[in-house]
Amino acid sequence: MSIKDMAERKAADAAICGILKYVGKDTPEQRAPKMVKLIDLAEKMFGDNFGEGFYDGARKMAADPNNKWTQFTNRMLDELDFNVARMQALNLGYQAAIRGTSEIRANRIKYGCNIPWLILMDPTSACNLRCTGCWAAEYGYKLNLSFEDMDRIVTQGKELGTYFYMFTGGEPLVRKDDIIKLCKKHHDCAFSAYTNGTLIDEEFCKQVVEVGNLSFSVSVEGFEDTNDARRGQGVYSRVMHAMDLMKQYGIFFGVSVCYTRKNLETVVSDEFLDMLIDKGCRFGWYFHYMPVGVDADVELMPTPEQREYIYHRIREIRGFEGGKQIYVMDFQNDGEYVGGCIAGGRNYFHINANGDAEPCVFIHYSSANIHEKSILECLRQPLFMAYRDNQEFNENHLRPCPMLENPEILQKMVDETGAKSTDLITPEDVHSLCGKCVHYAEEWKPVADKLWAENPHHKMNYDNHKNHQKEYLETEVGKKAYKKAMSK
Repeated sequence: MSIKDMAERKAADAAICGILKYVGKDTPEQRAPKMVKLIDLAEKMFGDNFGEGFYDGARKMAADPNNKWTQFTNRMLDELDFNVARMQALNLGYQAAIRGTSEIRANRIKYGCNIPWLILMDPTSACNLRCTGCWAAEYGYKLNLSFEDMDRIVTQGKELGTYFYMFTGGEPLVRKDDIIKLCKKHHDCAFSAYTNGTLIDEEFCKQVVEVGNLSFSVSVEGFEDTNDARRGQGVYSRVMHAMDLMKQYGIFFGVSVCYTRKNLETVVSDEFLDMLIDKGCRFGWYFHYMPVGVDADVELMPTPEQREYIYHRIREIRGFEGGKQIYVMDFQNDGEYVGGCIAGGRNYFHINANGDAEPCVFIHYSSANIHEKSILECLRQPLFMAYRDNQEFNENHLRPCPMLENPEILQKMVDETGAKSTDLITPEDVHSLCGKCVHYAEEWKPVADKLWAENPHHKMNYDNHKNHQKEYLETEVGKKAYKKAMSK
């Protein structure tokens, strides 16, 4: 980091600390006019980075203490630890969303490939549980990325503008000591772990508060009976205890939910969401069941009727009025907000515990490994370049995935690039994998096309250097970022 970059980060840190102190001890009524002033200041600082109407909408929301999202924000200000709130705002907000985004866009132009905003990695394939139907278990229990491997991934990622890193597995908290060590060394990055929650104890919570830049997505698939039937007797109560500890210590966390034909209605029910909110969850990532692995059960894939239901229900939950005070996102049904498929390095990619660089956490094919290639070389591997050249895979962003909704595309890309299966236990032929999705894709297409045509949506432009190079380079931010990238 240059002296100029360090000075700007220090200034951002001072501003964030000042803001937190400025509004931290106020009542909701006292905060309202202060929050409006802060939004005015943000508009002067960041201009139109966030799109037309953003600031007016934010001011209107902040001025109303009865607004759902104002109350959501107030709860976070009241309940999050000061250092946690500070580091999340500094690293996830300033470093990743503002500085990182401009660097990434410039480097996409410079290197002619996808550069991700987020890198997902598996510190280990080991897990303290053996959950029914878990595709991660296919990798076995003996694979690990060393601390040096993870350190190198983050170091090289930062050179490209990537400041956000997520851990999956296996159970990443089997490696909790190395994760904390990584958070300390790369204190300018945001880290988050997908976890079963059972290894979160009081001592670990103290360490998380100290570093401040680590958050969690806890896997939950329903209430006790459903959860324990899949994960094991007593796991649900241990997860609830972990949530209580994280709320007590003011840690930023949410949930990760895989919805299937069997649990879909439960995991978006008022009862389930109210429980999560009461436990201190701030967000929920909803993932459509993917038939990955030779033993995957296609009968768990939601019906078209169920998927249409969750499309509407997710929007109802997070609506500006009504719904619930928790931010939820369904990556399969929210393609309009992210421009379709985000994999292949476009916004993220996955590194498994063997070091294979895969386009997606659900797409286990690759021709590059971090033990042999740099992160940039992995992003330039033939399969990732095929992703870049073919994205967006469908103009209807309710059909974004090259496997689930467009299975013919993934087959073609893997065949043409010669990518190999990275499943080290039972390699799965891409035609077999995609064959499990053909019927589903055919059934979903007319429903998705109807929803896309009938419901208001704001189709996000596919944003990489192919589409918006000229427009980006004409902005002052783009000019500065590109000049900086080319000077390295």
